[in-house]
Amino acid sequence: MEAKVNRNDGEIPLEEWWKGRQQRRRPVGQRRAITLADGPQHGAHVSPAAPRLILEWDGFAWQPVTVAENYPAACRAVNHSEAARAVPVPGYSPVKGGGGRHRRR
Repeated sequence: MEAKVNRNDGEIPLEEWWKGRQQRRRPVGQRRAITLADGPQHGAHVSPAAPRLILEWDGFAWQPVTVAENYPAACRAVNHSEAARAVPVPGYSPVKGGGGRHRRR
């Protein structure tokens, strides 16, 4: 006899339930950053210069990994990537005046 799990939509095999549960779980090694500032947690844009605590999921709880000095450093630590570089685009100048009606000369 096969083990089954009773659900609202009927019974499903235990192996199928386990696969679905594993797919819904957070992957081990996932990282996130929380702001080390007074008050409740806000979006990253609220205080980009504040230091961040980098946490990593170990399968059971969030464990502290390191402290990042600001939001860009936290992004690099969370995403395991190098810093983005500004690349000049030939023929584009954000300072050059546009031809829109709001730019009266």
